[in-house]
Parts: sequence; C-alpha cells; structure tokens
Amino acid sequence: MYRITLIAGARPNFMKIAPIMHALKKTREDGTELSYRLVHTGQHYDKNMSESFFEQLSIPRPDANLACSGGSQSEQTASILLAFEKELKANPADLILVVGDVTSTMACTLVAKKLNTKVAHVEGGIRSRDLTMPEEINRMVTDSIADYFFTTSELANKNLKSEGVNAGHLFLVGNTMIDTLLANKHKFYKPEVWGRLNLKSKSYLVLTMHRPANVDAEHKLEEMLKEILNQTRDFLIVFPAHPRTQKILSRFHIQNERLHIVEPLSYLEFNYLVENAKAVITDSGGITEEASIMNVPCLTLRDNTERPETIDLGTNELIGTNPDNLKPYLDRLFEGNWKQAQSIPFWDGKTANRIVNVIANQLIKS
Repeated sequence: MYRITLIAGARPNFMKIAPIMHALKKTREDGTELSYRLVHTGQHYDKNMSESFFEQLSIPRPDANLACSGGSQSEQTASILLAFEKELKANPADLILVVGDVTSTMACTLVAKKLNTKVAHVEGGIRSRDLTMPEEINRMVTDSIADYFFTTSELANKNLKSEGVNAGHLFLVGNTMIDTLLANKHKFYKPEVWGRLNLKSKSYLVLTMHRPANVDAEHKLEEMLKEILNQTRDFLIVFPAHPRTQKILSRFHIQNERLHIVEPLSYLEFNYLVENAKAVITDSGGITEEASIMNVPCLTLRDNTERPETIDLGTNELIGTNPDNLKPYLDRLFEGNWKQAQSIPFWDGKTANRIVNVIANQLIKS
C-alpha cells in the first residue's frame, strides 16, 4: 500500500487540496493500492478562512490537526516543525504532498526530507523574484529540496530547470485552484452583505489587501484606500478584510459611505461577490487566477507577480504599490476598455486527475 500524506494549513491550501482528495478517493475506489491522510497544520484558525472549507468543498475532516496557529512566522514555523515531526513519525508515508507557498508548505517539506520521505510540490516553480515576500522564500526553500513538481505553466518548468531540477521530475498539470473554482461555480451564493448593501451585479468593486508592503505601514494603507476611493467614481467598495489587516485598519478611521469593510467571507460567498463585481482590486495571487477564469477585471497592487499568465492571457494588470498608478487603469476600466480573458493552457478543471494519474502510474513505481 502506497501511503500519501496531504498537507493543508491556510486558506489557499484548501482550494488546492480539495480536488486532489476527490481524485485520490476515486482512484482508490477503482482499485489502486494507495492510502491517503490529510494533515491540517492549523495555520489559519478563522472559521471562514479554514473550517468552512471542509464543509463547502466536501473535504473529509482532517486525520490530524496540529493546531499551530498564532505567533510570528518564525514561531509558527518552529511549531509546525515540531508537531509535524511527531505526526510523521507516528504515521509514516511514502509521499508528502504539499501545495502552494505558505509556511506549512515549507515547514512540512523540511520535516519530511529530514526523515527521508519523498515530497511532491503542487504549484512548484512559480517565482516573483521578490525576497521581501515570505511566500517567495517558502517557494524557494521547498523547491530546493522537494523531489517531484506538479506545475501550473511552462514558465514554472523553465524556472525549475534553471535551478537544476531534473526534467524527469517535472509534471506540467495545470492549476488545482481552477479545478475547485469550476467544480463549485454552480454553488456560489450571495453573502449577507449583498442584501444589506443592496448590491447589484457590476455595481461595486471588491477589494482585498493583506501583504506587508501594502498594509504594515499605516500611512501607506491609508493613502491607498483614499486614492482608491478618489478614483472609483460612485461605485461601492466591498473590502473583506483579513484578520491581520483588520488590526491595522482599527488604528485609523477612514469614514466614507462607499467603503464597506466586512469580515472574511467563506469560499462560496466570496467568489459570488467576485463573479458579480465590476472589478477586483487585490494583492492576492490566487484571486488574480480566479478573476481571470471568471473574466472579471483585476487590478493587482503589487510590483511583481509569480503568475504572469494572468496578465498575458487573463484579466489581470500589475498596478504596483504606488497609489498614483491607479488612475489610468481605473479610467480604462470605467470606459469599458478592459481586456478579455483568453484560454490558459491546462487550466481546465482536470488538473487533479492528471496529478493522481502521475502518482498512480509513475511515482508509486519509482
């Protein structure tokens, strides 16, 4: 029996892991000799950012919850290292499957390799080249020691080859987040804020910000919010704020009847809001992917991106972190001149099946 342990820890991980679990379940029911175990590190503890995903995405409850929430990034990394080492020693695996670029991804990879366990990285090889981003460090550390890589694009493969990865360990499969999006699109539903604000389709913008470059300095966050309000005409701004961002927002007060800061939304509610928005203004990488597939204009408040396909083929534009950059892009949006999404190779809802086929037909035998 080939034993797989899947790691999930933060909000993006659940969207990436869900279709893989469904595909593994089907493969096992078809007679493949494998078992799988889901370990939740507990990195995110907010119900709408973690627990609700098990219900909404039909993921079985985790076999283990390491409860490693809170603390600084170093404290959280240390907590996951200690807890996952105990977990893996008690429940050995032939393959650890990590996804994305959060702290749990890096920490569990380190533990697995020190215990001589193979690691496969789903979404390996994407690069922003920005070492001020914790996620970039997590990606680079993970990819430097992982054994197999399930990639989202040819560029990711190129990045890994340039870093010395054996081409035979690279598998271009697509994007599991898009599997989840397409599989659940029919289940999106209106959040409470829809009725409370009397929202109408294409009558509002969705805003998300959580990256340190945008929110850690109060004056920068305040300046960005003021410029967004100045340049968005009479459109409402709905801002589901990450708990970390909410703490910073509480230190100053921007009073504007068009700005509505709300609690984090569940996956199905949030994507209903995005699908019906005039546009999304964000600093999240994952949202740029989802917005592109739903053909919703997306303005990214970052100076770089590890997902250039969302710009080349999707609806995303890289605005930067300077508020002065917003106006020409928003003018183009309101004039109706935004680009339309094109087809992105392998982002077709079948990525998880391709991953599990590789595991069942190649990795089990290696």
